[in-house]
Amino acid sequence: MSDVHEMATPVHICEETPAYWRVLFDNPPLNVVDQAVFEALQDLLARMDASPDLRVVVFESANPDFYLAHTDMTGKSRNYTNSGGPSGMNIITDTLVRLAKSPVVSIAKIRGRVRGLGSEFALACDMRFASRENTILGQPEVGAGVIPGAGGTERLPLLTGRGRALEIILGADDFDADTAERYGWINRSLPDSELDGFVDTLAQRLSSFDRRPIEAAKNLVNQVSLPSVDRLLDGRNAFLGTLAWPETQQRVAALFKRGMQQEGDLENRFGAHVAHLLDDHPKAE
Repeated sequence: MSDVHEMATPVHICEETPAYWRVLFDNPPLNVVDQAVFEALQDLLARMDASPDLRVVVFESANPDFYLAHTDMTGKSRNYTNSGGPSGMNIITDTLVRLAKSPVVSIAKIRGRVRGLGSEFALACDMRFASRENTILGQPEVGAGVIPGAGGTERLPLLTGRGRALEIILGADDFDADTAERYGWINRSLPDSELDGFVDTLAQRLSSFDRRPIEAAKNLVNQVSLPSVDRLLDGRNAFLGTLAWPETQQRVAALFKRGMQQEGDLENRFGAHVAHLLDDHPKAE
C-alpha cells in the first residue's frame, strides 16, 4: 500500500514502494507554479537525496485539465524567485538543475495544460509522457511580452532542434500531444486510457533495477545532453530583465484583464489569446 503524505502543501508525495514514488501537483484552481510549489519541490528534493532506495519519481496532477498552468504572474512570487537554493543559485534554477542531475529518474505524466514554467519543469524531467486527448503544451512567454526564464530557450533546442524550438517559443502558441511527440518535446503521446498503465509499468520496471547503473548511465547521458548552468543562469537573468519593459507590463495587464490565473477561456486557450492581446489597446511607444 502506498504511503501518502497529506500535508498542507501543493505537492503531495505518494510512496508506492521505497523505490517508486508518485508526486501529485495540487495547487487549485489551475496549478499555477508559485512560491509554495517551489518550496515543496525543495523539500521533495531533500527527501529524494536522503532516500538511497529510491529509483524513480513520477510527477502527475490532481487536476486533469491543468498539469502546471504557468508561473505566478501576480508579482507575489517575485522576491522568492531571487532567493537561493542549496546550490546558491536562484530557487527555480536550483530546483530544476538538481532534478535533472539527480540520480533518481524523473518522469512527467502529463494530463491537461502545461505552459511556460510548467513546461520548463517537464523539460527538466528525464522523460515526458502525455495524454493524447487531454494535453496542451505551450511556451507562450513571447506572446505575453517576456521570454522563457527557466530553461525553455536552453532545453527545448536540444530536444526539438533549432527550427522547431523557435516555432514553439516565438510562435507562443498551444501544441497538442501528437505534435509535441513528433517534435521531440515529449517522449510519447498515448491514449488517455493507456497513459497510467504505461507509465506505471515503466516506473515499476525502473524501480526493479539497481541504483548504481541507473545513476551512472544517467550521468553519462547528462554530460552530452544538458545545457550548462551558466547558460541557464543567463536565460534567467534575461527573463528578469524583461519584467521591467513597458510593453511587457502592458501585455501582462491585458492578460489579467482577460482573466489570467482564473478559470475561464483565457487559461483554456492561452495560445489563441496572446496573438490578439492588444487589439483593443494602443501599443506602447
